Amino acid sequence: MTIRTFAYRTALFAAASGSVLLVAGAVQAQSAEQTTAVDDIVVTGTRVANRSRLDTVAPVDVVTAETLEQRGSTELATQLAASVPALNFPRPSATDGTDSIRPATLRGQGPDQTLVLVNGVRRHQTALVNLNGSVGRGSSAVDLNAIPSSAVERIEVLRDGAAAQYGSDAIAGVLNLRLREAREGGGAILTYGQYITDYTGFYGRKDDIRDGDTLTVSGWQGFALGDEGFLTASVEYRDRERTNRSDINPTLGRITGGQGDAQTEDLSVYLNAGVPLSAGWEAYGWAGYQKRDASAAAFYRTPTDNTQNPDYGSGRKYPDGYLPHILTETTDWTAAGGLRGNLGEWGVDINLGYGLNQIEFGAENTMNPTYGLNGPTSFYAGSLEYSQLVLGIDASREYDLGWHGPLNVAVGLEARRENYQIGAGEEASYARGPVLVAGGNTLTFGSRGFTGFTPNNEVDEDRSNVGVYLDLEGEVVEGLTLSGAVRYENYSDFGDNVSGKFAARYDFNPHFAIRGAVSTGFRAPSLQQQYYTQTSVLYINNVPYETGTYPSVSEVGLALGGTDLQAEESVNYSLGFVARNGPFEFTADAYRIDISDRIILSETLTGSATADVGTNARTIFDLLAPYGASAARFFINGVDTETTGLDVVARYRAETAAGHRLDFTLAGNVNDFKVTKTPVTESGVLPVPTTLFGRQAVYRFQEGTPPWKVVFQTDWEAEKLGGTLRLSGYGDVLAAGASEATDLQLGDALVVDAEARYRFTDKVTLAIGADNILDQYPRQSLRENNTTGAFPFSNFSPYGFNGRYVYGRLSLKW
Repeated sequence: MTIRTFAYRTALFAAASGSVLLVAGAVQAQSAEQTTAVDDIVVTGTRVANRSRLDTVAPVDVVTAETLEQRGSTELATQLAASVPALNFPRPSATDGTDSIRPATLRGQGPDQTLVLVNGVRRHQTALVNLNGSVGRGSSAVDLNAIPSSAVERIEVLRDGAAAQYGSDAIAGVLNLRLREAREGGGAILTYGQYITDYTGFYGRKDDIRDGDTLTVSGWQGFALGDEGFLTASVEYRDRERTNRSDINPTLGRITGGQGDAQTEDLSVYLNAGVPLSAGWEAYGWAGYQKRDASAAAFYRTPTDNTQNPDYGSGRKYPDGYLPHILTETTDWTAAGGLRGNLGEWGVDINLGYGLNQIEFGAENTMNPTYGLNGPTSFYAGSLEYSQLVLGIDASREYDLGWHGPLNVAVGLEARRENYQIGAGEEASYARGPVLVAGGNTLTFGSRGFTGFTPNNEVDEDRSNVGVYLDLEGEVVEGLTLSGAVRYENYSDFGDNVSGKFAARYDFNPHFAIRGAVSTGFRAPSLQQQYYTQTSVLYINNVPYETGTYPSVSEVGLALGGTDLQAEESVNYSLGFVARNGPFEFTADAYRIDISDRIILSETLTGSATADVGTNARTIFDLLAPYGASAARFFINGVDTETTGLDVVARYRAETAAGHRLDFTLAGNVNDFKVTKTPVTESGVLPVPTTLFGRQAVYRFQEGTPPWKVVFQTDWEAEKLGGTLRLSGYGDVLAAGASEATDLQLGDALVVDAEARYRFTDKVTLAIGADNILDQYPRQSLRENNTTGAFPFSNFSPYGFNGRYVYGRLSLKW
């Protein structure tokens, strides 16, 4: 995107946002007393008590449980992405575990560059490493969908760098999930939906599709603990059938692929409690559990399965070929507890939290050619596990320095211990035997679809870190608020880091203010990036390679130029304004994010036994041969990026004397992402230095998320009737091919969601609606990118590729 284009879109976006305020102003309201704006009190981005989201020095969005509920999807990440334009949540397919544990991105940054908190406490990451060609390749992030939306009261979204305040990962911003707090009452929701869509493919598929049936049952209940305490219990069960948008395979005349959502079944239970103690102290805590079983399609294998040996050929076991399914059984645990109260003039909060994410892999409807025709068809392929124990101590108080307002001083400590483990699968999932393939060469296979982790892949690694911070904020003179923070962190593996932040806000009057900030930040290399290892067969340009993913400091990693991973570092700048008047509010915040030494998964370096001595291919082959591999990749620092963008939110809310409510929101994000530096192999590692971050990887960063996203939503309630209309516009995303000739522009898109509600009583509401009611699809892949018809659509589509989703929802309250 050129500067001129960026400026034009920014101006157009701001003008459109302003027009919403003008249109909204024409809507009749009975009186100023009957049209009020809600000033939501937030605890994210500031440590000053009773600060509203429109009074903060940095932009904070508040998404309520009611807003999350008003759409067809019951997945928390999908619900949130519909309300926050700076957040994107694509739906990749055929990406192994990423099919069931999908990553979200904020402001176009990596999924692991957004910090996620629950009730202000750092949440654990998933054990999964996103290895395949999807948004977030090489990252290991928090699984937002492991938290049931029924347990959430609201989500605070801080759209600003905050590493100096909260530590590692907060480069793009912070998501703080606030759990329900109720000592009485409750509710239950029954939602059922199905994709009802028309699809026409390049190769002849023309179907009226009905699939992806999803049943969700959720509920919550508040209980009294003593005279003033509370316990809120939430439970959610979801059963989703798979979808399939694969086209007809032109060589076989039938559908052989399985591109679409995985089949999933999950059960989640959350508890949140608080009990007042003596002397003004309070004990609090929460616990959560989710079990998710998923089955996702891999790549179709033909009857020959690339083998000419009849003793091993899949044609005798699967005469029509076969489509392996990758199984993931994910277990997620979290528990935290703490005490808060006053010690003298200091408010103190002490908490201890634990989180664990475990993923067990399997494969079914498949085979391991090593075992021939009588071998098993399902396999246990091993496990990944990540756990985190975090201790937090925070204290704050106010000092009167003679300023217009008091100076709020906050200090604190966070200590964390992390552990990462890889467990081997059963021997049949990874056993390798020579198999004759086309051309007379031999190749070793494990279980097809997903090769099991071997005993050599097993790891059990941990680390610890301690961070301390100082956070100051105060109104120096009338209207001028200054804020500053500094944080020191020390990690047991890579060393230490110091980050800082300075922010300011000036209120010219109660209706208009400007705000800005500059900060430095960091993201520590995850244990997953440091120690993940696996060897499996990957097809590169239709040629199978035994490919190893190795730690950067392993023998292979070091030989290819790997080094100890260091922290990513960032510099964030932001400048914006806040305007409000009664039911109107308007915020605009421009930002720039410069990140150096980003950690990436390298290109796959391939070897060849027949290449000339002294070439890269022969050097790589000779290096990898002792390890049983012919290709390798590893994690490395070395990519620098530069992001410039703008967030705008305009909102109008009114309530008439008759009790009718009207709410207009227009929000959007413009994001220009550039890669300014990429790593190459060091001199002497390979005969010819080669890039470790190639063309597709660069474009995945730069254009894999929408350059702009705009959401217009209107909600209305009138007596027993209510409704929501949401229009989401997405900028053109590029799905980069191996060359410019195979690049695919997905095209600008408008996705329309609509919902109508009828309230039978104050306690019973029925809703019917459709997400993507106009049945919008992204542009289909080029035929040369999809010769088998298996993958008509790109995984980079920001709104998926399933078409129209129709649903009904019955809500009960008591």
